[in-house]
Amino acid sequence: MSETVLYEVRGPSAWITLNRPSKLNAINHELRGALADAFARAAADDDVRVVVLGANGSSFSAGYDLAEEAATAFPTADAWRTELAADVDVTMALWHLDKPTICVVRGWCLAGGLETAMAADLLVCTPDARFGEPEIRYGSGPVTLLMPYVLGQRKTRELLLTGDTIDAEEALRIGLVNAVVDPAELDAEVARLVARIAATPLPVLKLTKRALNRAYLCMGLAEAVEANLDLSAMLNAASTPEQEAFDLIVRSEGLRAALAWRDARYGEVLGALGHGAEA
Repeated sequence: MSETVLYEVRGPSAWITLNRPSKLNAINHELRGALADAFARAAADDDVRVVVLGANGSSFSAGYDLAEEAATAFPTADAWRTELAADVDVTMALWHLDKPTICVVRGWCLAGGLETAMAADLLVCTPDARFGEPEIRYGSGPVTLLMPYVLGQRKTRELLLTGDTIDAEEALRIGLVNAVVDPAELDAEVARLVARIAATPLPVLKLTKRALNRAYLCMGLAEAVEANLDLSAMLNAASTPEQEAFDLIVRSEGLRAALAWRDARYGEVLGALGHGAEA
């Protein structure tokens, strides 16, 4: 297992931890691959009944690693689709995991990080958590379009068209998270939730999870994700002047300068390194 993702079995649960805290757990290729391996490992272990996904450091994840993407050439929509398909695959690996999953969020949870969090069955956060999909501010969009199935149309359209972020209390109010928990109590609260779920036999948990997932598949989730992947590839290959200027600033001045330039266009600074990532 790569050091960018940690794996620990605690009784009936596997705890998977993103471990790039100095980069706000931005998802680069190494972390993406390690995360897929961790999900597969948890799925294959019959002693594991619940999977907990969290992160080290001050934030859950600021999204996909923009600096890595800016340094890589994707000359065509087809090249972009290949890259983005790998992002979709790891997110949907969590969604399809046939055991109950809990995501634990502190601090920033943005773009690809939020898509990953939304793929979990339950989401618990601390009061300092902030959520958003700011990709549109760069001329990109969420590559795994799960938000309409989590929040419904109106709030999804507001968040995706503005790129705004919301705090923990708003996330609780609109149903994005299940609970907001004091940081000192977070691990204990998640452990209690694991214990309540894990008391049920694994075959029952798996069949219940399968029934829940099939309900969403009947609503067209798989087709929507696939269609959005095609459109995301076209969107990222559009090479608008703003996209090109952003990439140039990343390469010449660094990611922080590029994010400041981007956010200044919208009259605010989100203040997270690496957010708004599928660009």
